[in-house]
Amino acid sequence: MNGYILKIAGLTRTLPYFAVSDKLDIAALLMFGDTELTIASAAELLKKVPEFDVILTPEAKSIPLAYEISRQSGKKYIVARKGVKVYMGKPLKVEVRSITTNHIQELYLGETDVDSIKGKRVLIVDDVISTGESLNAVRELVSAAGGIEAAACAVLAEGDAANRTDIVFLEPLPLFFK
Repeated sequence: MNGYILKIAGLTRTLPYFAVSDKLDIAALLMFGDTELTIASAAELLKKVPEFDVILTPEAKSIPLAYEISRQSGKKYIVARKGVKVYMGKPLKVEVRSITTNHIQELYLGETDVDSIKGKRVLIVDDVISTGESLNAVRELVSAAGGIEAAACAVLAEGDAANRTDIVFLEPLPLFFK
């Protein structure tokens, strides 16, 4: 197979396959640089999510989506960073292991970001939810910062995540077992 054909937000994309183990391939959604898909997905997600005050996303592939949801909604977005920056003061920290990463990662929120989340309804944004490990880490940050989760959303729910009732997503994405 050349790739998985995905119909999403009125668009069609072919997602390339990548091996994550000798028994499993995933079809990778690569939103970086796909402005058309990012804009369309943000608009569709905004139709499905409840009211929120601020957006929180883990650092990396979901940043363009969080930015676009922010632009379309007029709400601030915050990035949970993968490393401590000098301007963070005393950051909050959580650990996470993702299906697409071979090691434990850390996510951080700086003091100013914590202040922006405290007492606010937080929309958690990601590109793909699969095992839920990244989502759990971001939820932990929201809780530790004193925020209230409005919803967790993603463009795709991969594998068993498509059966979850605690997330908002546009389309399911199968896993490809060898």
